[in-house]
Amino acid sequence: MSQLFRYILFFCLFSSVVPLFCYTCVFPSISPLDCLKFPTRCPPGQLCLSSKAVGQRGDFKVILYEKSCALPALCGLTGEKFALGLNFTFTNDCCDTLLCNGISSTSAGMWSSTLLPLVLALLYAQ
Repeated sequence: MSQLFRYILFFCLFSSVVPLFCYTCVFPSISPLDCLKFPTRCPPGQLCLSSKAVGQRGDFKVILYEKSCALPALCGLTGEKFALGLNFTFTNDCCDTLLCNGISSTSAGMWSSTLLPLVLALLYAQ
């Protein structure tokens, strides 16, 4: 019985011991392309951020995607930015599990959604 209790305690505390890894884009990408992303260890207290900015002038429309670690104060924000001669409306969404900001479609493979977070957790747990 005590062995079972240890396993339950380990899994309950597992999320607080493992550092948070998020995808970070090398540079923002323009739709329909996905950004060149790589896993990054976030500083304590930060979350995974996915940001989408839509800019339009007449029939010309640009959508930019960005991923990174971010302070919780940036989560859930929407607003406007002016860049490249366009007004962009942006939306920030955050999540707090391993590599959660990398899912761009339901066709994500086992490597990115299951195996990679486990390998990273094992590497940084030592």
